[in-house]
Amino acid sequence: MDMARNNRQTGSKAASAAGKVLANPKSSKADKAAAASALSQTPSKSSKRK
Repeated sequence: MDMARNNRQTGSKAASAAGKVLANPKSSKADKAAAASALSQTPSKSSKRK
């Protein structure tokens, strides 16, 4: 059985917020994990997908 590919991507506003969470030393471990997950779904700047 083939796994379905997840084509969802994090928007720029959400990615910006996630970056702020990661930069904040007071963010909890759970907050940082969620932010990292969101950022892992952002499209890379070097490859634009159509």
